[in-house]
Amino acid sequence: MYLVKEVTLGTDTVLDPAELYRTHRPGLVRLAVLLPGDRGLAEDVVQDAFLALFRRPPLDDPAGAGGYLRVSVVNGARSAHRRAARRLRHRTGDRDDAPPADTGVLLDEEHREVLAAVRRLPRRQREVLVLRYWAGLSEAEIAETLGVSRGTVKTCASRALAKLEGELR
Repeated sequence: MYLVKEVTLGTDTVLDPAELYRTHRPGLVRLAVLLPGDRGLAEDVVQDAFLALFRRPPLDDPAGAGGYLRVSVVNGARSAHRRAARRLRHRTGDRDDAPPADTGVLLDEEHREVLAAVRRLPRRQREVLVLRYWAGLSEAEIAETLGVSRGTVKTCASRALAKLEGELR
């Protein structure tokens, strides 16, 4: 879990924005890249999550900032994915679905196949796998982040792994 530096102003304890950003941003960007699959979009989603955190009333428990940011990033990635899907449905003709030019350099063939298979999973299954195996969250933390029960997390993970196993054989 991340540590959050706090600053005392008079009688109030508040989050140190710069420290919070330095601590959480890299992991949140990696999480966001795995959800919508686009680095630029991931950066925007993370930035929006930080803006939302500092626009809202102070957190009762400053240690909860990491959880708040994680939920915001997952929800922001969902919204971005919906907007992108809607744009694709309404586009006419000039589609450019090519991956970024550096994708082949960054990942070997096996990793590309796995990432492509993960991106083809249904949204909820993809989110559960990313949060579980990449972010290292427990079932309870995933359930809280996604707003679902622990049983749903277990079911989604099981189905997603079975689907990936079948597809990657």
